[in-house]
Amino acid sequence: MTFFEPSPVLIAFIFIQRFVFFEVLALLALLRLIVGRGPSRWPALATLLICAVAIFATFAPALNLQSVPFYPDAAQLLALGGGTVLPLITSGVFATSFLFSSRRWRWIDIVHLLGVTAFVGLWIATRI
Repeated sequence: MTFFEPSPVLIAFIFIQRFVFFEVLALLALLRLIVGRGPSRWPALATLLICAVAIFATFAPALNLQSVPFYPDAAQLLALGGGTVLPLITSGVFATSFLFSSRRWRWIDIVHLLGVTAFVGLWIATRI
């Protein structure tokens, strides 16, 4: 490996950060929104909306949609903290559905926890 060659862990982290995390979280939020009951649906709805904006901001340049009025703000929010702030905030919003007893399919929380743990682990690995 040469000096200018990036680490495979860094490449994996960037790939997951940009193209996997929000999509999987949106899928989990959509499942919770469909099968959830009562107030456990509200955090899932908020998570789904945040994920939709993040996915839009990721793919807008490829689709030539940078002229949409909220794109600059969404892209700036997505880049905050090197791109790790918005995934963690969105994950925290989704994690609040864990507090409601009316939630169903509790395995969604386990999958979410595993995903966040893997994301934070990769982030830590890129810092070492």
